[in-house]
Amino acid sequence: MTVETPGTAVRRALPERVDVLVVGAGLSGIGAAHRIREANPGIELAILEAREVTGGTWDLFRYPGVRSDSDMFTLSFPFRPWEGRTSIAEGGDILDYIRETAQESGLEELIHTGHRAVAASWSSDEQEWTVEVETSAGRRQVRAGFVHLGSGYYSYERAHDAGFDGVEDFRGRVIHPQFWPQDLDHTGQRVVVIGSGATAVTVVPAMADTAAHVTMLQRTPSYVFSQPGVDPFVQRLRRRLSPAAVQKAARVKNLGLQYFLYELSRRRPQAANKIALTQLRRNLPKDIVDEHFTPPYDVWDQRLCAVPDGDLFSAIRRGRADVVTGHIDRFVPEGVRLTDGRVVEADIIVTATGLLLQLLGGMEFTVDGETVPMERAFAYRGLMLAGVPNVSMTVGYVNASWTLRADLVSRYVASLITHMRDRGLGIAVPVAPDGMTAGPILDLTAGYVQRVVAAFPKVGDRAPWTMPQNYVKDKIAFARADLTADMHFVPVGAKGESLPQGAAAPAELALPGTSSNVDGSPGDVRDETLEVVR
Repeated sequence: MTVETPGTAVRRALPERVDVLVVGAGLSGIGAAHRIREANPGIELAILEAREVTGGTWDLFRYPGVRSDSDMFTLSFPFRPWEGRTSIAEGGDILDYIRETAQESGLEELIHTGHRAVAASWSSDEQEWTVEVETSAGRRQVRAGFVHLGSGYYSYERAHDAGFDGVEDFRGRVIHPQFWPQDLDHTGQRVVVIGSGATAVTVVPAMADTAAHVTMLQRTPSYVFSQPGVDPFVQRLRRRLSPAAVQKAARVKNLGLQYFLYELSRRRPQAANKIALTQLRRNLPKDIVDEHFTPPYDVWDQRLCAVPDGDLFSAIRRGRADVVTGHIDRFVPEGVRLTDGRVVEADIIVTATGLLLQLLGGMEFTVDGETVPMERAFAYRGLMLAGVPNVSMTVGYVNASWTLRADLVSRYVASLITHMRDRGLGIAVPVAPDGMTAGPILDLTAGYVQRVVAAFPKVGDRAPWTMPQNYVKDKIAFARADLTADMHFVPVGAKGESLPQGAAAPAELALPGTSSNVDGSPGDVRDETLEVVR
């Protein structure tokens, strides 16, 4: 097969039917497709990618300094060790890694770019999904025995609108990082970056070297921590060990540190907060830490933000950047006016105010003619939905690298498909037991989660309906998983058998107390602020 441009395959006909259809050609989709084919040689598989190129997030985002917010030894695929020098990698390097993995795994020729899956309908008699696919040549259909969704969790076409008043009055340029203009020249310009999460702490130091000045404008501080861009531990290991051995050792080390801090934050939050703030005070003056980097919530109530080699702190110390904490009143011609009357002047405003959350790639699902109410569905092991046959999804961690759980999910799905093929089973559908207490599938107090969590599937209060935010526990649980637990199977070719309904989750949850930035007002501009799209 020939390739025209990186990540863009020559057009080929979409098969009429496949055994397995994977939606998404980013980290989640490529990883799942690899694991499924690894466990099931010869299986007929196709990958749909809505965009014209592969890579997902890592092709979409082009803002200055775009990089991983997790170390690459936990973000990369376990089956293909990361051999780059940096632990916190640039976006372009991650994109190359994903595409090279697809090529080396023989998956590239199975990818259909420019094919957006928009809806799927299940027939129990036919034991297959019919997936509606939009292409530039019109709508197509593809039938599949099993569908895996590796399509991410947010909309690529739209971004979160924080609803700032007066945007039209601003004399300069307003930019969202998701749609960064490649011709933007910020040299000598005054830049205000609104937000305090992963994107903001990346954009600020990246623009600071050539901008006249960069201000990070936040409503609420985030926990940020410095991390070496090049891990000296890894560099020492590479002198003696193979890439696979280095990858394993680095993962154990990094996971151990993450696990320690997360568990400490749950059991002794004040101690975890002290560790984070002590490190900050080694990089910045105490008054700056106290005013701008001391959140009103505990560590891991929201995601931590990595600062490789302390570049954000360096920009602040050198006077190239600063932080302003306050509530936005409105945009004005010269910049942003805060509710206390201060005006932060700007020539360019970057609204790093977050993403637009999207369920299952925006697809609609029907089972035997009935629409699936996602908010009433229990999530089985956090990867399938009660009452929905032969479909799985990737949901990663909120407190660690997404790929860690994505790979566990992929291997489980591969095993389930093998189990079904070996035993002549055509349908696998999770059945939720009665009496379960429902909980949120995303267990964070952050405003972006609390505002939308009711629209998502729920977890239960017992295995296999829980989803612990703990890689070690998950790794053990997935390795010991009983594929038949709370799962209803139907033999291949059986007709006229209705699927069991099982228990439904409540549409609304009684949510715990939330952090101070959960009111949903325009000023709530955490970097990962999200809203839901159906």
